[in-house]
Amino acid sequence: MKIAWIGTGVMGESMAGHLLDAGHELFVYNRTKSKTENLVKRGAKVLNEIKEAPLNADITFSMVGYPSDVEEVYLGENGLIRTAKKGQIFVDMSTSSPTLAKTISEEFSKIGAYALDLPVTGGDIGAKNGTLSIMAGGDKEIFEKNVLPLVNHLGKNITYFGEAGKGQYAKLANQIAIATTMISVAESFKFTKEVGLNIDDFFKIVSTGSGGSFSMTSYGPRILKEDFKPGFFIHHFIKDMRLALEECEKMNIRLPGLEVAYKLYNELEEEIRNTNGTQAISKWYKL
Repeated sequence: MKIAWIGTGVMGESMAGHLLDAGHELFVYNRTKSKTENLVKRGAKVLNEIKEAPLNADITFSMVGYPSDVEEVYLGENGLIRTAKKGQIFVDMSTSSPTLAKTISEEFSKIGAYALDLPVTGGDIGAKNGTLSIMAGGDKEIFEKNVLPLVNHLGKNITYFGEAGKGQYAKLANQIAIATTMISVAESFKFTKEVGLNIDDFFKIVSTGSGGSFSMTSYGPRILKEDFKPGFFIHHFIKDMRLALEECEKMNIRLPGLEVAYKLYNELEEEIRNTNGTQAISKWYKL
């Protein structure tokens, strides 16, 4: 199958690579062209413009940073909608706005095309290993028949949640869960340090007990090694929390834990927010 992939960053490169390994013909685009080089060396063909994707492939995936990027990719002056054809399928795997996902789906349906939202969780490790959890929203028949066989190469836990936008709602709920667990990991390490316990020993015991979590087992070791290389950038996480809070405001929902996590991550220095992974919340606690 001919597939186009837009966005070959920390996670996108690995995800697109799995489809290439599965034997599909792959066309790739990234604003920073050098980030497509590894995939091109493996056989992918580079696109010079986003709107070239529908001219070369029947299904297009995207994995970009912000809702503004998603909007530009799909609905912008040189976006996918400018060249999309009836029957083509477009799958956004970014974490974005549920409202925007609905709008994109509606606009593409006007030309007989399908736009689905399939945000993911699992970070760089999940992307590399093809073990991401994937939350789907959009046309169910198109998802099951055309999209699921492809994303099975990318993830191990894939769930359909409903019409367009529901995948994004599920992802925001996931980010809400992560927000407080990342804080809890850092705070448990801070307490351990202050009372004079060996943090490495504490990690070994807590990670296999009731205090264990994905955040603890995946990011705890990175904190201990002072490895803040991004599996998931802080500034993207802040964006996700902001999107969740915006949805809460619309529905008059109060989530104090999310509000605290959003506040603490924003209090990190700008350099830390822009270059580090989410585990760098430990720097707020001065571990």
